Formats: sequence, C-alpha cells, structure tokens
Amino acid sequence: MHTSILSIGGVGMKEVKISVCQFEVKENRSFEEFSQQVEAMLAEVPLDSDYVLFPELFTLGLVGVFDNAYNAGIKGLKQITEFREEVHHLFADLAKKRKQVIIAGSHLEEREGNIMNVTSLFDETGLVGRHEKTHIFPAEAGWDAKEGDTLEVFQAGPVTIGIANCYEVEIPEISRILALQGADIIFCPSYTFTEAGFWRVRHCAQARAIENQVYVVHCPTISKGSLLLPPGYGRASIISPCDMRWSGNGVVVEASDNTSTVITASVNIDHLYENRKIGAATTFKDRTRRDDLYKRYEPYSRQPAPSLTES
Repeated sequence: MHTSILSIGGVGMKEVKISVCQFEVKENRSFEEFSQQVEAMLAEVPLDSDYVLFPELFTLGLVGVFDNAYNAGIKGLKQITEFREEVHHLFADLAKKRKQVIIAGSHLEEREGNIMNVTSLFDETGLVGRHEKTHIFPAEAGWDAKEGDTLEVFQAGPVTIGIANCYEVEIPEISRILALQGADIIFCPSYTFTEAGFWRVRHCAQARAIENQVYVVHCPTISKGSLLLPPGYGRASIISPCDMRWSGNGVVVEASDNTSTVITASVNIDHLYENRKIGAATTFKDRTRRDDLYKRYEPYSRQPAPSLTES
C-alpha cells in the first residue's frame, strides 16, 4: 500500500481535505480479518482529513466466512447482509475515534425481504445518513436487488455532500438533483468488473463535475477476482471542473491502477462558487438558461428509450 497527498487552493479560502481508500477486496475468513484490513488502510489516512471514502461493496469479501458460499453462486453474495450490525459498529467506532466523516462505500442490506445496496455515512456521533442506490446496474439483478427511491444531500462535515453510487453517476439527472439541493461534493463509490466499466464511471464522473461545477470523488473497489468474488478494476480520483482554477484535465489527484492505496487532496470550495459566476464555462446556471427551448422538446425527454432490434 502507498499513499499520495496533494494540497491545492489559497490561504484563507474554505478548504476541505478528502482521502480516498482504493480498497482491495479479498476473501475474508472472519469479520475480524476484514476489520483489520480496514484499519490498516485507515492508518494511511491523515487524521486531519475531513472526509474518508471507501468503495462500493467493499464488504463482499465477507462472503468467504460462509462454508456454503462456493456452491451458492452469485446469490450467495447476499449472505453478507448478516454483517450489517458489525459493519455499522465498526465504522461508527472508527469515525468517533478519528473525528472524521467516513462514507463507508456500500454494503448489501436486507429490508423487508428486499436486498438494498446501501451507502452509510458516519461521523463522531455515529450513523448520520444512508443512501439506497436508486439505479441498479444490470449485473446486480442476480442479487434480487431493489432500488431506492430517495435522493438527498447530507450536512455532514464542513460542507454539503451527496452520494452517486457507481451506475448512478452515469445517470445525469441524479447529480443534477444533488447539486440543486446544494451538494458541493458528490462521492461516487464504485465496483466495476472491467476496464470498460471503470472508464464509463470515470468519464461520467468527470462530466458530472463539469455540468454541475462540483467536485466528484470516485473510489473504485479493486480485486484480483476469485471463485467467490468478481474482479475489480479501478483508479481512484478526486475530480474538479475543467477551468482556470484547476488543472486542465480536471484531475486533482488520482491513484495508480489496481493498487491498494490511499490518495488525499485538499480542495477549495470557494473556487466552485467563483467558477459558477465567472468561469470560462458557467454550466451550472446555463443548463437552465434556455428552459424555454428545452420545454419545447419536453415530450422527447419523457419518451421511453427505443428498443434495440437486430438488423
């Protein structure tokens, strides 16, 4: 494991420090083994970071605890729902000790017979928010997953934040709704099984940062894959709009591919609001400037996507 730290912004500006944990999922034989892996990674996180992000479904390694997992197939992954309380206690305790906001990636939870992909947020007071993934990726259908119905922002830590879990960042409306509710930073945990899947999420995260003039923090799960676990491909990053205040490519800091690592950077929140007013591209407000035009074509936006047929 290695750590990368970057600081940007000006003196006296409102800066927020973010750490991103590019977590390698391995088959765990006990919850204690998983807990030790989490704590070893957090040891690489500066104590003055305001936010710490883990990736989507980084708890999947807990499936190795179950003796029947090898025979259960993809539906056997649902067994990790049994660790909901242990996961919550672990991160509530760590957030309290470290006095940081920890966005604990996501974990499968069972609610009224349904499996939900849930991101939980913790601070020094305990659990302060949860987000149920609203758009399930087709591969998740094998888990009988149910979609959430709520998009909200959270007043956790020094700024307002939102969650767009993996496939959700590929749906532009989600980030727009979060930005209009005041999100300064959108946290995007993800678990992509291929390089193409990673780049879909990454490119969309960069588009969402530009469209909404917010920071997007992308944290993928990595995994070498096994009989129980799908492979995970990724390169964690903290992404800004592409404008004069930041690097030309909009990348504040990024990790190496498929490496267990922590990256950290300080970002300037004031720069976002300045950019919305006087940036070269003022997309946040310009996306509604021609509402008269968009409304003329509103019936198109409400039509279902056309079916794909073979020629």
